[in-house]
Amino acid sequence: MRFTQNEKYEIIRLVEDSELGVNRTLRELDISKSTFYNWYGRYTKHGYDGLTPKRRTANSQWNRIPDQVRNEVVELALEVPELSPRELAHRMIDQNGYFISESSVYRILKSRGLITSPAYIVMRAADEFKDKTTRVNQMWQTDFTYFKIVGWGWYYLSTILDDYSRYIVHWELCSNMKADDVTRTIDSALEKACLDKSNSPRLLSDNGSCYVSSELAEYIKDKGMSHVRGRPMHPQTQGKIERWHRSMKNVVKLENYYLPGDLINRLEEFVEYYNNERYHESLKNLTPADVYFGRGQEILEQRHLIKLKTMKKRRKQHLLQRLNL
Repeated sequence: MRFTQNEKYEIIRLVEDSELGVNRTLRELDISKSTFYNWYGRYTKHGYDGLTPKRRTANSQWNRIPDQVRNEVVELALEVPELSPRELAHRMIDQNGYFISESSVYRILKSRGLITSPAYIVMRAADEFKDKTTRVNQMWQTDFTYFKIVGWGWYYLSTILDDYSRYIVHWELCSNMKADDVTRTIDSALEKACLDKSNSPRLLSDNGSCYVSSELAEYIKDKGMSHVRGRPMHPQTQGKIERWHRSMKNVVKLENYYLPGDLINRLEEFVEYYNNERYHESLKNLTPADVYFGRGQEILEQRHLIKLKTMKKRRKQHLLQRLNL
């Protein structure tokens, strides 16, 4: 995919202003360092005029995305406008069986006036939990967040999230934030995951009163579990469940709720979407369910085969077009 003079200039400005650093920013944009520094050298020497595209050679368009696929990308984006270019690209691979990079999706949508913001979100890097998990159900993160139901008052969402896969194992809407609400949530999660004392997970939480109570400590001991609490004033330790709260509230809190049952139904819908449909960049663009239930590697291998087939198909189409000239 060739870039226009203006697109090269925009990319240079994005890299210059990004807080992520040059290498990571270029990876997000799917642009090689050699290509970028070639542009940047000509831009530094000749200014904006130095970004004028060079004359195209005869073999430079073999990898052009067909117009039909471009239209399919636009149609998919209009059908599910909440998806990012990254998510749309992998939706195309998994559902349409056609490989297309997220940077290509971004450029196609931008050319149609469907994108006005950068292709990625600039976020400040945060500290990571030093002991990373290596399998599902090795450690669970848990926390409460709150909702106000009109005419009913405050309700509290208790969630169990698998640290390795980000899969929501279980959640409950509670009227309080007490130790028995935590133990009830854990009991249901253990039952769903078919776990017992022989393979019980470690629990990670913050230092809320319900998590530091002696009642919970006794329960944890009885279940054969261990309990890790994050350092006070350091929410990055529970970063995955904090990110879940933000993603969920960005959607669920767009509406007002007048009955607890209405909120429960909306939460069920979002958890289903989050677990089974939402691609996570940190999971190699798999869903939490893909990783939790062990089908992730098979999907990645299938995507690789689709990519190879797509590249072979594009090259063949290009050769046929040249022979017909």
